[in-house]
Amino acid sequence: MLLTAISLFLGLASSVSAHGYVQEQTVGGTKYTGYLPYSDPYYSTPPARIIRKIPGNGPVTDLSLIDVQCNGYSGGGVVGSAPAPLVASAAPGSTVTFNWTTWPDSHVGPLITYMAKAPSDITKWNPGTSAVWFKINHSGKSSSGEWAATTLIKNKGIYSVTIPSGLKPGQYLIRHEIIALHSAYSYPGAQVYPSCSQIQVTGSGTRSPTSFVSFPGAYTASTPGIVFDVYQGPATYPIPGPAVWT
Repeated sequence: MLLTAISLFLGLASSVSAHGYVQEQTVGGTKYTGYLPYSDPYYSTPPARIIRKIPGNGPVTDLSLIDVQCNGYSGGGVVGSAPAPLVASAAPGSTVTFNWTTWPDSHVGPLITYMAKAPSDITKWNPGTSAVWFKINHSGKSSSGEWAATTLIKNKGIYSVTIPSGLKPGQYLIRHEIIALHSAYSYPGAQVYPSCSQIQVTGSGTRSPTSFVSFPGAYTASTPGIVFDVYQGPATYPIPGPAVWT
């Protein structure tokens, strides 16, 4: 079905004042279109995605809200996100690639990726406030002073992570985010742009992490790296959250 004129107008408007979101994801060598907030809701039957719904291209700034987990806009009545209908498949040690929409060069900050194992059917599961998340990748500020978000722009919006080798098979959420720090000199100020996708990890691995965090909960106003002055701050940046699980 053709999009309505309203949805086309919204799509054009979003391109003018865009922040950003994951528009495509490659898992196990297969490309999946991301959830497209300015077109998907306007189909009579929305396209099936592996990425969970997001309300738009804007950020989450209140780190106490469930929105910080997989996106949402509680202030506008969209409380958190919801499971998606599709599940991608990937082997431990394989690459997952995120393709972001055009990112503003002023929105410097880290890129961070977590996973969480679903106890049952992931297309019906929400983690809630349970501590189930473990970090698999992060990139902050290089020794040369270049922010990960700046590197993302240079790479035309592409960022890749590796599924941990030997990871126990099962269904997992991948939570991938950019934290924009251009207004993070006080709290609230840091802008979190989370995206959650659903995958099936294959193989016969036996490894599982033993330490987990929750969203909300992992980040607060006092978490190192959440309040940070990118203009006058120190040369090094403390990436928020736990250590990367290896």
